[in-house]
Amino acid sequence: MSVDQDLLKNLIKYNETSSPNFLLHLDGKSYPLTDVTVENSSIPVNEPTTRGGVYFSEKFAYKMKGIIKDLSIVSLLTKKMLGPNTEFGELKITSQIESQKKQLNLEIYTNLTNSVQTPNSIELSMIIVKLYPV
Repeated sequence: MSVDQDLLKNLIKYNETSSPNFLLHLDGKSYPLTDVTVENSSIPVNEPTTRGGVYFSEKFAYKMKGIIKDLSIVSLLTKKMLGPNTEFGELKITSQIESQKKQLNLEIYTNLTNSVQTPNSIELSMIIVKLYPV
């Protein structure tokens, strides 16, 4: 995992106080991601392990949730989630936060772990695997 812990803490704090905009980039298109939460929480494993022979899981992970209101993305998401596929594709999300009185553009790469579709939206549950300032 390539995540700068200080940058991640700034993202979590800024997200709690300022509600930055997040965009999911998939198949050459951008989709607004709303109601985003970012948190450090436990994973249901007793020790660090390789899950399904596809990705490595620690006992704790930085999780991200968000909602997309464009249902046309459903077919694209199934290509990224472990389960229907043997490969776990990363999702790229961009945002902008303020850190030390300056704006930072971020690229966040996640693994999609779950999605829940309603008639009007899709809630995505993801694990952050990379976080970079750009």
